[in-house]
Amino acid sequence: MNFSQEQVVFQEVPGEVSLAYTISGCPLRCAGCHSAATWPPTAGQRLTESYLCQRLDDYHGLISCVLFLGGEWQPDVLLGLLRRVAERGIKRCLYTGLDDVPDTLKQQLTYLKTGPWIAQLGGLESPTTNQRFIDLRSQRCLNEKFHQ
Repeated sequence: MNFSQEQVVFQEVPGEVSLAYTISGCPLRCAGCHSAATWPPTAGQRLTESYLCQRLDDYHGLISCVLFLGGEWQPDVLLGLLRRVAERGIKRCLYTGLDDVPDTLKQQLTYLKTGPWIAQLGGLESPTTNQRFIDLRSQRCLNEKFHQ
């Protein structure tokens, strides 16, 4: 699994400081996608468990969550990465363009954003969005946290 971008973000997971990885190779290819440059699976660099663990050490005490923007199309690899994060006691979030993901992934996640990008419906900040941001611990939809 490759990632095209790594950054610390503050808005994508409400109340969390997240180390975010934009995963390369998304097969959905939503119209209007802001990450179309990441569609080739070989874009970016390899995200290995050892690399991730080193970054978790680097950010120890500074982040509260790791966010994967995609990666569900390689569930076994993603599961391994999620488990490494969980071992550190750090929350985990997945942004997917699918309407759902397998329970094996959900069991390793704290938060899950579902739904494809549909421009006319808007993103999580829009009251008309088709997307949902769910706290999997309570099953509560947190979309209102994105409204301005």
